[in-house]
Amino acid sequence: MSWGDVVAIGGGLVAGFLSGTIGIGGGLVFVPFMTIGFRMAQPLAQGTSLAAVIPTAVVGGVTHLRRGNVRRDAAIWMGVGGVGGAAIGSLIAVEVPGSILARVFGAFLLFSAYRIAFARPSVETESKVPS
Repeated sequence: MSWGDVVAIGGGLVAGFLSGTIGIGGGLVFVPFMTIGFRMAQPLAQGTSLAAVIPTAVVGGVTHLRRGNVRRDAAIWMGVGGVGGAAIGSLIAVEVPGSILARVFGAFLLFSAYRIAFARPSVETESKVPS
């Protein structure tokens, strides 16, 4: 095991922790980690991230499912749309130069950070079972 392997495991732990606790996709951590830390090309980092996020998402999703924190109907419909979107997005991403992908990804991160920092808190609505 090399130091690079240890660092990769550390990045996975951070991504998994953030995914499970605050619900971010692992790619928000994996892609910058690989492009900056390991100097991977953007398309390679994105593809690797997609493969690496599968076990992270499964474990986090199952844990939240067991705790009752999942709206199954919404998860199923979003999953169906996500499969189609991922297929289309992947086909486009392999044709776009890495420098453009990196800029688009960076803009997405900045927009997401802005929305998270300045969004008004929403009122949680829970469906209650009549007693």
